[in-house]
Amino acid sequence: MIQVIGFKKCRLTQKALRFFQERGIKVQNLDLAEHPLGGRELDNCAQAAGGLAGLADTEGAAWNRKGLAHMEFDLREELLADPGLLRTPIVRQGREASVGDAEAAWKSMAAREKT
Repeated sequence: MIQVIGFKKCRLTQKALRFFQERGIKVQNLDLAEHPLGGRELDNCAQAAGGLAGLADTEGAAWNRKGLAHMEFDLREELLADPGLLRTPIVRQGREASVGDAEAAWKSMAAREKT
């Protein structure tokens, strides 16, 4: 099963959901506003996406609002405390995951899901 993790109002999350819907593929949608990632789930996503740095939205408003560019901090703890710091959508299937607008990865996930 494919999981799409993001926020309801996020345009890229909506794009990912629409991508799979148009191909007739059912997905599990996880809204971070209602269900933030737990520690183990964050670690699994980070491992599949190439590390915690790949999950952090360093260009986003939440990152700038907190002033994290000018601080020393534990990235894992910050991502757990504030899901708004995550790049979305996180689309995962099994042990594979993509972050952000990754249509090529979505296509390969969709192809595997149909087989």
